[in-house]
Amino acid sequence: MHPSSTVRLQGLDTLRACAIVLVLMSHYMGFVSHAPTFGALGEIGWAGVDLFFVLSGYLIGNQLLGPVARGEAWSPTTFAMRRLLRTLPNYYVVLAVYLLMPHSVIAGKSAAPTWQMLTFTQNIGLAYGQTFSHSWSLCIEEQFYVVLPLAVLALARWGRSVHLAWCVLAGAIALGVTVRAVAMLRDGHDAFAAEVYYATLCRFGGLLPGVAIAMVKNFHPAAFARLLRHGNALFLAGLAVTAVAPWCVQNGLPNAFAATTFVFPFVAIGFALLTCAALSPHCMLNRVRIPGAASLALWSYAVYLVHKPVFMAIRPQAERLGIDTGAPLSVLAIMGLGVFGGWLLYRCVETPFMRLRDRWYPVQRTQPEQRPPVGFTMAGNRTS
Repeated sequence: MHPSSTVRLQGLDTLRACAIVLVLMSHYMGFVSHAPTFGALGEIGWAGVDLFFVLSGYLIGNQLLGPVARGEAWSPTTFAMRRLLRTLPNYYVVLAVYLLMPHSVIAGKSAAPTWQMLTFTQNIGLAYGQTFSHSWSLCIEEQFYVVLPLAVLALARWGRSVHLAWCVLAGAIALGVTVRAVAMLRDGHDAFAAEVYYATLCRFGGLLPGVAIAMVKNFHPAAFARLLRHGNALFLAGLAVTAVAPWCVQNGLPNAFAATTFVFPFVAIGFALLTCAALSPHCMLNRVRIPGAASLALWSYAVYLVHKPVFMAIRPQAERLGIDTGAPLSVLAIMGLGVFGGWLLYRCVETPFMRLRDRWYPVQRTQPEQRPPVGFTMAGNRTS
């Protein structure tokens, strides 16, 4: 592996570990302690999902746009199968547990139809408190994994310009802002109303800043290199934005309409700045190694799926035994069980399927063809 790749991976892993910790804190407060166990940080723990979205937007965008920018052949089938083998096994194992235990303590007040759960569409019409409700974010990502490749293929095969791609990206972000504004003005739905919080069009905007980073990296490499020279400045700017934006959204500031419509996108923008910083070898994110962060990042998808049912199963037992779920040792033990459950899923399900994925659909960088059939150009002409 190239040295810079290792350094950059460390920064991204640190962010991914932070994302899952935020989610764990938020759900611990919501499903175990029912108290502000982690204070203000736990109150904005919902933003961990938004950090995952930005990271996914960058990583998937880079996988799709890199070959296009280099004029290499690109297989939509390989991309799709690699994504499916990465996401589906873990998901369907956890879904099977929910379906086999419909009346257990891990079940919600109601459940989406099984066909929606099988097709990653249960975020449509989802209400708070439903069974397996935290899978809504996986629905958003899986839907995005369909839309983004189709958009890249369409723009590339038509030989359109990078300028048009930027216009499409900006238009998609503007669409999300518009949908939020209409929901607030017409129906009174703020950022945390289920109709907005779980909505696909409202949430795609969380992945698009990550795609924007991938576009700069692949189509404006000189500008990207200059940007990465300021890794620590990006890091501080990202911290500043993420310290303010989620808090404003959480408290409806400066008002509910502004927080829902205009401030919420800044949550993703702040995380995009942190992601850029994590890609810079000069950034402190890549100079300070946090013990366990790389492992937690590696298990994060499995931990995300498993931790909530573990928390929900533990809560009544803790109450029965009189355990103080706010005590430090209790917090460490219960959080540790949530992570351990994710680690088991990672080892028993995710790892074998990842090996199969690498065997059946290996990543192969091909040599550019003399006249590649697809590609973007700055001038709007087909590459040659």
